[in-house]
Amino acid sequence: MLRFMTLKKLIHHTIFGLALFSTNVWSAVILQYHHVSEKLPAVTSVSEDTFTAHLNYLKDNNYSVIALPEMLSALQSGQSLPAKTVAITFDDGYKNNLSAAAPILESFGYPYTIFVNPKLIDEQKSYVMSWQELREVAKKGATIANHSAQHDYLHRKQEGETQAQWRERISQDITWSQARIKAEIGHDYPYLAYPYGEFNQALRKLVSELGIIGIGQHSGAVGPTSDFTRLPRFPASGNYSKLDTLKVKLDTKAFAIAEMAYDNSVTSNKQPQITLHFNQQDFHSSQFACFVSGVGQADINWVNEQQVQITTPKALPLGRSRYNCTAPSISEPGRYHWFSQPWVIVK
Repeated sequence: MLRFMTLKKLIHHTIFGLALFSTNVWSAVILQYHHVSEKLPAVTSVSEDTFTAHLNYLKDNNYSVIALPEMLSALQSGQSLPAKTVAITFDDGYKNNLSAAAPILESFGYPYTIFVNPKLIDEQKSYVMSWQELREVAKKGATIANHSAQHDYLHRKQEGETQAQWRERISQDITWSQARIKAEIGHDYPYLAYPYGEFNQALRKLVSELGIIGIGQHSGAVGPTSDFTRLPRFPASGNYSKLDTLKVKLDTKAFAIAEMAYDNSVTSNKQPQITLHFNQQDFHSSQFACFVSGVGQADINWVNEQQVQITTPKALPLGRSRYNCTAPSISEPGRYHWFSQPWVIVK
């Protein structure tokens, strides 16, 4: 067993080392959309013109738009990816994904993923695609994946619910949803896009035990050392749909993080701290900067050359907040590393 673990560790470090010296692997980005519409809430929508402009930018600048399963499989196995690799995803499976988004994507020949809520589809909610409609786009190359049964806050316990009861309920939610997708679509990739992008440590642990990849909606690039219980995506709707800022995000790299430590991302602590330990540093510590949503610059404390603590200087409000950390790349001037830590502050 010891020899096996030593060999496994050696293989991991070899793959990681090769990745560092490659223009591949480290450039993968996942985009997140909801609506392609001008009639629905602007905060989660892009117009057809804006969405087309996004795709034109990807095409004109030689981005490789691939299916999410292909991206995640390559990252987990250490296989090479093109230098500019992007996956496109949609949450909730709204009707306009079929009527507006799909024809545009098909005109570019770009694959995409739709995260759906099977219970809402079974209930024939008017605003989401039917199973037949999802089968139609799946036959044309779309990936259909799990967004929970009915878009609940998965990390929340019900009143009077024990931890064991919560685990059983959420486990059933996830596995039942996987089964419904498999039955209706024919594939059931082990992915879960967390509703509202919210997760806590207990949910991450459960997802890992179920063999599921957890996907959030906090910002950042993905790489082979990313935590596959909390992969980031760049939201590209509403205020985040402006091409000038999206261009920068599309060209970001993942930090090589060996370990991250924090109490919980859902917390009553209004000044939470996270510690990052880097495998390798393709950046100068003096250029590493973090910002707190709604607050400004974060407090940064370098414990040693490869370990940094990040804290907000002011109390965070109730609800969602985020620490965004960036640093310019040494090996690829003009590109930035990007990491985001989401928080949900509760009473």
